[in-house]
Amino acid sequence: MMIERAAVLTASNGTGAFIPPYPQRPRKPLSAFSRLRLARRNFLAIWEDRCFEWDFFSARLLSRMLFVCNSPDTVVRAFIDRYESFERKSPQMRHALAPLIGDGLFISDGEIWRRRRRIVAPIVHISQLPSFAPLIVRAANETASRWTGLPSGTPINALAEMASLTAEIICRTVFGGHLGAEQASEIVSAFSAYQHRIGQLDLAYLVGFPDWLPRFHFPAIRRAARRIHKVLDEIIRGARGRLADGEPSMIRLLLEAQDAETGARLDDTAVRNEAAVIFMAGHETTANSLAWTWYLLSQAPEIEDRLHAELAQVLRGRLPSLDDIPKLVYTRAVFEEAIRLYPPVPVLARQALHDERIRGRQIAAGSLVLVVPWLLHRHRKYWDKPDHFMPERFLPGNAENLVRHAYLPFSTGPRICAGAAFGLTEAILCLATLAQRARLRLAPGAAVEPICRLSLRPGNELRMLVERRDHAS
Repeated sequence: MMIERAAVLTASNGTGAFIPPYPQRPRKPLSAFSRLRLARRNFLAIWEDRCFEWDFFSARLLSRMLFVCNSPDTVVRAFIDRYESFERKSPQMRHALAPLIGDGLFISDGEIWRRRRRIVAPIVHISQLPSFAPLIVRAANETASRWTGLPSGTPINALAEMASLTAEIICRTVFGGHLGAEQASEIVSAFSAYQHRIGQLDLAYLVGFPDWLPRFHFPAIRRAARRIHKVLDEIIRGARGRLADGEPSMIRLLLEAQDAETGARLDDTAVRNEAAVIFMAGHETTANSLAWTWYLLSQAPEIEDRLHAELAQVLRGRLPSLDDIPKLVYTRAVFEEAIRLYPPVPVLARQALHDERIRGRQIAAGSLVLVVPWLLHRHRKYWDKPDHFMPERFLPGNAENLVRHAYLPFSTGPRICAGAAFGLTEAILCLATLAQRARLRLAPGAAVEPICRLSLRPGNELRMLVERRDHAS
């Protein structure tokens, strides 16, 4: 896949800024065959240059129509005002994740989704952070200590490092225990294998087959799901054994939770499915986003220096706490800009349950309706220098000028990520803890390519060099 070369430019506010890599944007309309071929390799590559200016458009993939809501008003229409017609996730997403998370919250809909949301949302709510923030910082500090014990310039795979860290954090906050080295390696590699094997398109849906028809999954996909389930089952068994200890954990809350309306509890399968959803969302997407943040900082020394200056001023060499989050405004802006450029889930696809209309266009039941943060976050109408890395746009005083519903890293409407605030806080605490003690540099010859699978990854690895730094430097 061709990648646009990153260019060093100077932003209008005087700070150094650069254009990070993205798949080449076709200048001419793609044929249906070309669009399908590119989509199977990397869904980010199908968007022509003009798509970053359009507000609402459609395309045909085989026998199905695909409609793209690419403006705040069309996003609101599909994901908020007419939510009941577009609540169902796409067939590709549902069938791709079913072997892993069953009927978990992320892909369920209707009454199952509503019951699960009532139970799960309070568990991953930001109000739980006072109990879990110290666990996050402790895990991040262990990674920082390991990094600073390495000789300067030691090569690491930053993507795998962040995956291991977020897996450890999820294990401690969700399950109230620690991952062993073997478990951590197993679950990280299994998630990676699962993502690598999952197809980008549900061809059965695109050629017109009914949704109820079972989909074929390669044996490697089922093996990866079984590996993940085995580790999760072991962790859940251990968590059940620790319930009497009284330690805070999300699994305790899941096991004890009752539906506020019916009083029903989750059965064992539902607990495992929801634990898998929380693990996938909190581990995979946060790991990818932190990896992207390290890459962007390595290419923007002025921004990195400003981040370090804020950490030195606010923290003065100590570990961050939840109380520091409101003061780490630039740290937060760096991460928010990273997930603008590289949204954790770059394509939000829904299947129309009923006939609808958007901007006067007829949307037939069964059609795909997409909100594509990859496009919307780089839309030329709503962002100044949309392809540049400029954290300043999210600072107080500037953030007020951002267009509502043009920034959707965690989706929006009733199906907005229930753990969005939790994940954002986790990322800020990890970044603040690690950046105080270490600096990462892109390894010579390392290739960085945005790849859209279930989430947006910087390729299969991110080779960087770790350098120790003084808290005050």
